[in-house]
Amino acid sequence: MSISEKTINVNSLKWFYREVTPQQASDTSPVLLLHGLPSHSYTWRQLLSILDDYNLKAIAPDWLGSGSSDKPSQREFAYTSEAYLKALSDLIQALELEKISLVVQGYLGSVGLQYALRFPNTIDRLVILNTPLSTTVKLPWMMQQWGIPLAGEMLTQDPILVDRTLEKGSGFVISDHDLAMYRQPYLKSSSVGRALVSTIRNLKLSESMSEIEKGLATWEKPTLIIWGMADPWLSSTDVNKLKENKNIELATLEEAKHYPQEHWNKEISPLIVNFLGRR
Repeated sequence: MSISEKTINVNSLKWFYREVTPQQASDTSPVLLLHGLPSHSYTWRQLLSILDDYNLKAIAPDWLGSGSSDKPSQREFAYTSEAYLKALSDLIQALELEKISLVVQGYLGSVGLQYALRFPNTIDRLVILNTPLSTTVKLPWMMQQWGIPLAGEMLTQDPILVDRTLEKGSGFVISDHDLAMYRQPYLKSSSVGRALVSTIRNLKLSESMSEIEKGLATWEKPTLIIWGMADPWLSSTDVNKLKENKNIELATLEEAKHYPQEHWNKEISPLIVNFLGRR
């Protein structure tokens, strides 16, 4: 496995990303993988390794405010969906990615869906893993608490919130080594907690969901949805409605929950590799 760790400055802000680069030339579009909350690009470690094995270029950034990317103050970055969308667009341009296959997961992964809907000509294929998709979606109470005045500031300074959220969402124990990797940003600086508070308070999920729900109903690019049916926070009802769109195919994992990439990589990797390689 040869996953590189890199940074790039875009509009005076540093993005950190993990990358695998093919040893031989490939005619398959680069893959961009976007994480959810309160995770970072480490969540894609297993899938990146598989994509590398299949000679695919893939990039997994840490969102601004997460992982090892910059955590600007709210004066410098608004932490709204629109701010994240603009930052993502600028990052893709800076990385000189003319066309991509996009993989998204989780709360904040929804910004990637907004990007795809607004810039469909830059999208080759789309893969969705347990991401908010409709106006019925709300932030789970566990995440809503991070935006409560005073209480949110206290909760988000406790690195254990990562353990609690990832294990609650995935439904299975995550190894101590992997949890330590997820906790690192919270142990290094209080700024990641402040960024998480700002994100929860400013995300305005209902507005984003309206755009996504309408857009996916008529979406024309090849799309694979891989859904953990036991997700405690997102219902499968809305996903089943999308099967009416002939460009969208659905693969279900009956026992997987909100973060299927954590414990079900052996199941999802072949599906994604096969889908990305179709022509």
